[in-house]
Amino acid sequence: MSRLTLFLSVLALLAFGPASVQANDKVITMSTTTSTEASGLLDYLLPEFKKDTGITVRVMSKGTGAALRDGMDGNADVVFVHDVEREEAFVREGYGTKRYYVMYNDFIIVGPDSDPAGIKDAQDAVEAFSKIASAKAPFISRGDDSGTHGREKQVWEATDLALTDAKAPREGAGWYFSIGQGMGAALLIAEEKQGYVLSDRGTYLHYKLGRQETYDLSITYEGGDMLQNPYGVIPVNPEKHPHVKYDLAKTFAEWLVSDRGQEVIGSYQLHGQPLFFPVYN
Repeated sequence: MSRLTLFLSVLALLAFGPASVQANDKVITMSTTTSTEASGLLDYLLPEFKKDTGITVRVMSKGTGAALRDGMDGNADVVFVHDVEREEAFVREGYGTKRYYVMYNDFIIVGPDSDPAGIKDAQDAVEAFSKIASAKAPFISRGDDSGTHGREKQVWEATDLALTDAKAPREGAGWYFSIGQGMGAALLIAEEKQGYVLSDRGTYLHYKLGRQETYDLSITYEGGDMLQNPYGVIPVNPEKHPHVKYDLAKTFAEWLVSDRGQEVIGSYQLHGQPLFFPVYN
């Protein structure tokens, strides 16, 4: 390397090195449930957060169980998920510092307009699932250890049906299909099979109203306490993983529950329909 090249390289490092390091320091990694991304919320929310704070959030989208494992393994600075029991255990076991309750929507059962299992008149979600099983109508399970999959198992467990050790009907029964994929894929496969699927409302509305492609299935059952769907955000504990950017992750969590963050969440709509509801205003 010539002296001139070396000199110019040193100048470049002095000029841009600190800025580059500073920019890197303003990036956090978030592991989150697929519904926050598939619903379009993050595309709307994160630019507003960056505008206010200068912090970039790099997103890893997966089921809630996998997102929490990312936090446990120190592969994320913050997790944004929807399974209250597992979130509380995550904090109790020292992997997260605090659960911030951010927003909620609800789960719905999506299916064909013809409603072959007759669940529209069900008294509750448990009866709706029982009717689907009795009719042997196609049912698509995410089967991916997500928050939605966890809630599905809770509903199956509340029925009188004989279940496998995995708290689900038997795979291969001819009507129950566990696909091991995210919410978007489950909705599309349910459409293809003209079957039923448990979905969070936000992702369903995004597929129904927010894309150029048409989506054929409708809401066939909604309502009841069992289908409530709260979301929480948890910074990863730096005592477990000293390398995490805890201060920035905490800034993100506190922004989400601030008046500003709650306003942004509440203003996200598709065709006049809100997909998520803030909890603090």
